[in-house]
Amino acid sequence: MLISACIIPALARAATTSDAFNAVAEPRRRDILNYLALQERPVGDIVAALEMEQPSVSKHLRVLKDVGLVRARREGRQIVYSVNADAIRPLHEWASTFERLWRHQLLKVKERAEEKMKKV
Repeated sequence: MLISACIIPALARAATTSDAFNAVAEPRRRDILNYLALQERPVGDIVAALEMEQPSVSKHLRVLKDVGLVRARREGRQIVYSVNADAIRPLHEWASTFERLWRHQLLKVKERAEEKMKKV
Protein backbone atom coordinates (compact mmCIF):
# COMPACT_ATOMS: atom_id res chain seq x y z
CA MET A 1 0.00 0.00 0.00
CA LEU A 2 1.39 3.37 -1.01
CA ILE A 3 1.22 6.26 1.42
CA SER A 4 0.85 9.63 -0.18
CA ALA A 5 3.33 12.34 0.71
CA CYS A 6 0.32 14.60 1.18
CA ILE A 7 -0.91 12.48 4.07
CA ILE A 8 2.43 12.16 5.89
CA PRO A 9 4.60 15.23 5.35
CA ALA A 10 8.38 14.84 5.58
CA LEU A 11 9.75 15.54 9.05
CA ALA A 12 11.90 18.62 9.16
CA ARG A 13 15.47 18.08 10.21
CA ALA A 14 16.91 20.36 12.88
CA ALA A 15 19.16 23.07 11.54
CA THR A 16 22.86 22.30 11.73
CA THR A 17 23.38 25.49 13.66
CA SER A 18 20.90 24.61 16.40
CA ASP A 19 21.62 20.94 17.09
CA ALA A 20 24.91 19.43 18.24
CA PHE A 21 24.09 16.04 16.72
CA ASN A 22 23.57 17.53 13.27
CA ALA A 23 26.66 19.69 13.66
CA VAL A 24 28.91 16.68 14.31
CA ALA A 25 27.34 14.72 11.48
CA GLU A 26 29.79 16.54 9.18
CA PRO A 27 33.12 14.65 9.19
CA ARG A 28 35.35 17.75 8.98
CA ARG A 29 33.69 19.18 12.10
CA ARG A 30 34.46 15.94 13.92
CA ASP A 31 38.07 16.26 12.72
CA ILE A 32 38.21 19.76 14.18
CA LEU A 33 36.75 18.60 17.50
CA ASN A 34 39.25 15.72 17.63
CA TYR A 35 42.10 18.14 16.97
CA LEU A 36 40.91 20.51 19.69
CA ALA A 37 40.19 17.74 22.19
CA LEU A 38 43.49 17.94 24.06
CA GLN A 39 44.50 21.56 23.61
CA GLU A 40 43.07 24.90 22.58
CA ARG A 41 44.38 26.20 19.27
CA PRO A 42 44.17 29.19 16.94
CA VAL A 43 42.53 28.90 13.52
CA GLY A 44 45.89 28.89 11.73
CA ASP A 45 47.00 25.76 13.57
CA ILE A 46 43.76 23.99 12.67
CA VAL A 47 44.13 24.99 9.01
CA ALA A 48 47.70 23.67 8.87
CA ALA A 49 47.11 20.46 10.79
CA LEU A 50 43.94 19.43 8.95
CA GLU A 51 45.05 20.76 5.56
CA MET A 52 41.84 22.70 5.06
CA GLU A 53 41.26 26.15 3.65
CA GLN A 54 40.95 28.91 6.26
CA PRO A 55 37.43 30.01 5.19
CA SER A 56 36.22 26.41 5.50
CA VAL A 57 37.73 26.02 8.97
CA SER A 58 36.19 29.31 10.05
CA LYS A 59 32.78 28.24 8.75
CA HIS A 60 32.95 24.91 10.61
CA LEU A 61 34.17 26.61 13.79
CA ARG A 62 31.26 29.06 13.59
CA VAL A 63 28.78 26.16 13.42
CA LEU A 64 30.49 24.35 16.30
CA LYS A 65 30.51 27.56 18.33
CA ASP A 66 26.85 28.31 17.55
CA VAL A 67 25.78 24.93 18.94
CA GLY A 68 28.08 25.36 21.94
CA LEU A 69 30.57 22.58 21.18
CA VAL A 70 33.56 24.93 21.07
CA ARG A 71 34.48 28.11 22.89
CA ALA A 72 36.47 31.01 21.49
CA ARG A 73 38.60 33.56 23.27
CA ARG A 74 40.78 36.36 22.00
CA GLU A 75 44.51 36.10 22.62
CA GLY A 76 46.14 39.20 21.17
CA ARG A 77 45.20 39.31 17.50
CA GLN A 78 44.24 35.63 17.36
CA ILE A 79 41.08 33.83 18.33
CA VAL A 80 41.83 30.59 20.14
CA TYR A 81 39.30 27.76 20.13
CA SER A 82 38.76 24.98 22.66
CA VAL A 83 36.29 22.16 23.14
CA ASN A 84 33.36 22.70 25.50
CA ALA A 85 33.33 19.35 27.31
CA ASP A 86 29.98 20.03 29.01
CA ALA A 87 28.28 20.48 25.64
CA ILE A 88 29.84 17.28 24.29
CA ARG A 89 28.59 15.22 27.24
CA PRO A 90 25.14 14.48 25.68
CA LEU A 91 26.86 13.21 22.53
CA HIS A 92 29.10 10.98 24.63
CA GLU A 93 26.21 9.65 26.70
CA TRP A 94 24.21 8.82 23.58
CA ALA A 95 27.16 7.04 21.95
CA SER A 96 27.84 5.16 25.21
CA THR A 97 24.51 3.40 24.81
CA PHE A 98 25.81 1.80 21.65
CA GLU A 99 29.18 1.05 23.20
CA ARG A 100 27.41 -1.16 25.76
CA LEU A 101 25.56 -2.89 22.91
CA TRP A 102 28.81 -3.50 21.01
CA ARG A 103 30.51 -4.90 24.11
CA HIS A 104 27.56 -7.23 24.67
CA GLN A 105 27.73 -8.41 21.05
CA LEU A 106 31.49 -8.98 21.27
CA LEU A 107 31.02 -10.96 24.47
CA LYS A 108 28.52 -13.20 22.65
CA VAL A 109 30.98 -13.78 19.80
CA LYS A 110 33.71 -14.64 22.31
CA GLU A 111 31.44 -17.08 24.13
CA ARG A 112 30.46 -18.81 20.86
CA ALA A 113 34.10 -19.10 19.81
CA GLU A 114 35.05 -20.60 23.19
CA GLU A 115 32.18 -23.10 22.93
CA LYS A 116 33.36 -24.17 19.47
CA MET A 117 36.90 -24.62 20.79
CA LYS A 118 35.62 -26.89 23.57
CA LYS A 119 33.85 -29.12 21.03
CA VAL A 120 36.98 -29.58 18.91
